[in-house]
Amino acid sequence: MTAMVNVHEAKTHLSKLLERVEQGETIVIARAGKPVAELTAVKPKADFVFGALKGLIWSDDPDIFTETDTEIAEMFDDEDLLL
Repeated sequence: MTAMVNVHEAKTHLSKLLERVEQGETIVIARAGKPVAELTAVKPKADFVFGALKGLIWSDDPDIFTETDTEIAEMFDDEDLLL
């Protein structure tokens, strides 16, 4: 659900508007009847854990990452990578 309020009302009742936003409502703030901004809830970010896939991804081929990808090496103009 979306509601529109003017700037004066938004400044006066910000705490109440924030409570409505926390309940899932979107508030559009308008100046002279023209929408200027939306007040919406912040979506929580998922925690990123380094090493979370450790032990889940593996290969029994020891040479899988030893070959140089010439196309990528050419993008970096690195003659040392080109074989």
